[in-house]
Amino acid sequence: MQIKDIVNRDIVNLTNCEQEPIHIPGSIQPHGFLIGLKENSFIIDYCSANTLEYIGISHTSLLGKSMQDVFGSTATTCLQEYIANEQMLSSSLLKLTLEGKDYLCTVHNSSNIYILEAEPVNTDNKKVSDVYNQTSQFLLYMHDTHTLKQLCQLVANGVREITGYDRVMVYRFDKDYNGEVFAEAVRDDLEPFLGLHYPHTDIPPQARELYMKNLLRLITDIDYTPVPLYTVDDTQDKNLDLSLSILRSTSPIHVQYLHNMGVGATLTISLIYKKKLWGLIACHHYSPKNLTPEIRLAAQLQGHFITSQIDLRQATEEYDVARKTNEELKKLDTFILTGKESGTFKDLLKTDGLLELCNAAGAAIVYGGAVYSHGITPTEDEIQDLANWLATHTNNGSFHTDKLLDYLPNRLEMCGQTSGLIYHSLDTESNNCIIWFRPETKTEVNWAGDPNKAIVKDKNGLYPRNSFKLWKEIVSCTSKPWIQPEITTAASYANSLQRQINLLIISEEEEKYRKLSELLKETNSELQNINWISTHDLQEPLRKIQIISSRILSKEKDISENVQDSINRMNHSAGRMQTLLADILKYTKLRNTDGAFEPVDVNKLIEELRDEMAETLNEKGTVIYDEELPKVKGVPFLLKQLLSNLIANSIKYAASDRSPEIKITASPVPMTYNGVDNEFYNVIHVTDNGIGFEPQFAESIFNIFTKLHASSEYKGSGVGLALCKKIMQNHKGYITAVSEFGKSTTISMYFPVNNE
Repeated sequence: MQIKDIVNRDIVNLTNCEQEPIHIPGSIQPHGFLIGLKENSFIIDYCSANTLEYIGISHTSLLGKSMQDVFGSTATTCLQEYIANEQMLSSSLLKLTLEGKDYLCTVHNSSNIYILEAEPVNTDNKKVSDVYNQTSQFLLYMHDTHTLKQLCQLVANGVREITGYDRVMVYRFDKDYNGEVFAEAVRDDLEPFLGLHYPHTDIPPQARELYMKNLLRLITDIDYTPVPLYTVDDTQDKNLDLSLSILRSTSPIHVQYLHNMGVGATLTISLIYKKKLWGLIACHHYSPKNLTPEIRLAAQLQGHFITSQIDLRQATEEYDVARKTNEELKKLDTFILTGKESGTFKDLLKTDGLLELCNAAGAAIVYGGAVYSHGITPTEDEIQDLANWLATHTNNGSFHTDKLLDYLPNRLEMCGQTSGLIYHSLDTESNNCIIWFRPETKTEVNWAGDPNKAIVKDKNGLYPRNSFKLWKEIVSCTSKPWIQPEITTAASYANSLQRQINLLIISEEEEKYRKLSELLKETNSELQNINWISTHDLQEPLRKIQIISSRILSKEKDISENVQDSINRMNHSAGRMQTLLADILKYTKLRNTDGAFEPVDVNKLIEELRDEMAETLNEKGTVIYDEELPKVKGVPFLLKQLLSNLIANSIKYAASDRSPEIKITASPVPMTYNGVDNEFYNVIHVTDNGIGFEPQFAESIFNIFTKLHASSEYKGSGVGLALCKKIMQNHKGYITAVSEFGKSTTISMYFPVNNE
């Protein structure tokens, strides 16, 4: 059987440390030993090289053998029961007697390998009862703290008392994983680190990832010699993931970093909050130091006290701010907008509480292209530019920042008055918005060494920095951070303001519609009067014209033929007028009811129009060609008026160099309109050879009072085609125009096939 070590011998330096596979070092620290057992058979597949020192059996004698063969059935059964009871990685440690010696063991599963890490039972440290008493006392003191900082300080003191480390720090990360020593308990003769900041490069991403998985990390002696791990050489690239291991060996880069700080031993406890690495409890000792597993767990419990209380303590700290901002919000809610005039918004901005509700220094409202501001704000042009950018950047949503320069790096000139802002859009289509501003607040940050020199370069390569002297940085172009109560209150008021503006818009629209309704009633009343005059008062003069003309023709004998013809034409015209008035009366009574439609023979209407318009047609030499047209459903006199208007239009706009020709045709089969597949129409086309018009007027010619030509050249009211469109709408159809300027025009009428 061949065996091999799995030590990672890749050269690691600061050029590749972020890719260093720190979870598979292939070695452990020497204050315990490690055995890796196959999940199903409990065959020893991995073993540390120091087993001979602890249990008197070398790693070469252990590899490939079963645990029962080496340690007996009692130890094996005890381990199997521990695993079966799901106690791995719990606070309950496994106590095993191996080769006559007692060990406290941690067990976990890594890729189907049970990793057993054993450390000798140490009776020299504090008794478990002492640790219990200290923890109980801590719980009593914990209730006397009110802020998160007070709690963290209590934890730092408690952990130092339990563990005996020279320095215990509660280390808190910002959003970029730069760290701050938030609380500290330190030996009196040592320089305090409280308040110092450390750059994110001190803890690379893969290390932070391991802190998320393995919540406790112990290094008992920085100067330890790594113990290699061995395995049976039966698979290529065989390795063992030690992410959850207690004894896992440390990155040489981290060891060098600790050497530079003068540290001899460390304990690190992860603080996880909302599934993120909130911070660490970092314990430093300036000489080698080990802890029993029980004390480690007691220290880890202190970390749980912090993470379990973060929400409560932050809520306590923010409660006073929230109470004050809500009081200001209540005051503002009593201010009612009376209109969207400039004076109203100016009065609102000067109202007590608008700035105080989120502790801002200035505010601005952008509405209808105008800017209204109060307090410390940018210029009007800058506010307009900001409103436009924010509307695009947030898709008319909301936004807040304490460092606007991160988003607009070219606007350095705005830093003084506009380092921080809260923005809320007031609609979804324009740049209307409300913005609160905070000016620049220059702050002094104390770093443990220059963060820009976290990596030192010399002739031998790159190394972790060895200077941790106080280095001060002035942070500019940043405002005081917005806290959640301020952000929430600003959002609440922005929503309230938006509702008020929307109600004003609705009220104004309602008033507009009310006035339009009144005007419509008056207009309808006038139209009814006109209809009455048209259909009743005009009938009497027409009857008199017909009676007088008939008497003249019957009694007067010496009348020339021309006079007789003229009187006859007058009589016929009066008759047509009476018919038209009767049809108008019918039309006003129809009121768009579908039941009034009847089948109409379009060819017959054209024949009637040829007769009635004979004089006009002959005057211009106009010829009308019509083919067999489909019958359509509609109101006959309206359709006749429709065709009459179209024919008259073709004659009016005839070309001067040719006689007017009008062709009335139909599409061979029903067609759709604008690609709507479930509606079919009989389409009738009226085509002439007149002067035509340019394509851009194809829709506007159907607007009422629209005339494309000078009144002096072509007389008319501009109502004819608008009336045609109205008639087609009344028949649930459409009318379109296509023209070639100077050559021809085609008017197409779409009549629904199923127009009942």
